Amino acid sequence: MLQTPPRRTSWKRSALYLAGALALAACLGGCSAVGTLNALSPSGGSTLQSGVAYGALPRQQLDVYRPASAAPAQGWPVVVFFYGGSWTSGERGDYRFLGQALASRGVLTLVADYRLYPEVRYPDFLVDSAKAVAWGLENAARLGGDPRRVFVMGHSAGGYNAAMVALDGRWLQPTGHQPRELAGWIGLAGPYDFLPTDNPDAQAVFFHPNYPPNTQPIDFANARAPRTFLGAATEDKLVSPERSTRQMAGKLEAAGVPVTLKMYSRASHTTLVGAFAWPLHWIAPVLDDVVAFVDAAPPSATK
Repeated sequence: MLQTPPRRTSWKRSALYLAGALALAACLGGCSAVGTLNALSPSGGSTLQSGVAYGALPRQQLDVYRPASAAPAQGWPVVVFFYGGSWTSGERGDYRFLGQALASRGVLTLVADYRLYPEVRYPDFLVDSAKAVAWGLENAARLGGDPRRVFVMGHSAGGYNAAMVALDGRWLQPTGHQPRELAGWIGLAGPYDFLPTDNPDAQAVFFHPNYPPNTQPIDFANARAPRTFLGAATEDKLVSPERSTRQMAGKLEAAGVPVTLKMYSRASHTTLVGAFAWPLHWIAPVLDDVVAFVDAAPPSATK
C-alpha cells in the first residue's frame, strides 16, 4: 500500500515559526524579549520620529510612528499608547514593534513615556498620560492624523492609565480637553478594579495601606465614556480578566457604551502585547482586532 508522503512546510512558514519560537523563548527568559521582538519586526511600513517632548520633564517624551503610505483625506487615525510595568519600569523604545505594527496598518501611533515610581507615585503618571493625549489631540493634524479620530490605548499598568484618562475627566481637564474628544479607548489586560492589592510594586505606588480615594477606573464607567475595546488573556495570572476586563465591559455596556470585548485563549498577560510583533501574531489576532476597532469607530464629538 502506497503511503502519502509527508507534507513539506515551506521555508517561509518554517522561518515564521522559528522566529516565533525564538521570540517566545526570549519572552519567557526575561530581559531580552523586547529586543528580540524589535529586531525581528519589519520597519518598512513606517517612519519614526523619536524623543518628541510633550512636556518639560525628561520622562515627558514620546515616539511618533507615521505610516509610510499616503494619509487619507481626513488624516490617519491616531493611537496614543502607554506600556505596562507596574508603574515602576518601562521605556517607549521597548515598544518599537507595536508602533511599527500599527503604523504599517495605517494608524499614526504615539508611544509615550511617563514618570515612574520611585520618582513619583499616584497620580503623577496620570498627569503625564493626560498631557501626552492632549499633545496628540493638538498635533494630530500637523502630523497627518485626524484630530477627531484619536484613541488612547494601554497595556497592563498602561491600560490603567488609558482607562483613567478616557473615563475620568479630572485628568484631561487641566489640559483644556475632555474625554468626549476621544474617538475611543483601548485597554489590554488593564487593572480596572484591583485595590486592595498584594502586588508589592502597586502597593508602593498607591500608598498601601492608605489608598487614596477615586483611584479605580471601574468607578468611572459611565454613559459618556468613549467607544471601548477591551482585550485580555483568558488565563491571565497577573491581572484578573474577570474582575477587571469582563466587569468593566459589563458596566460600560449596561450604561449604553459600545464595547468590543475580546478574550484570547492562547495569550498570557505578557504575550498579549507581544502578539503585535510579527513573529508572535499566531498567539492572538490582537493587532487585527485593534485595527478593525479603530477603522470602524466614527469620529468623536467636537470640543
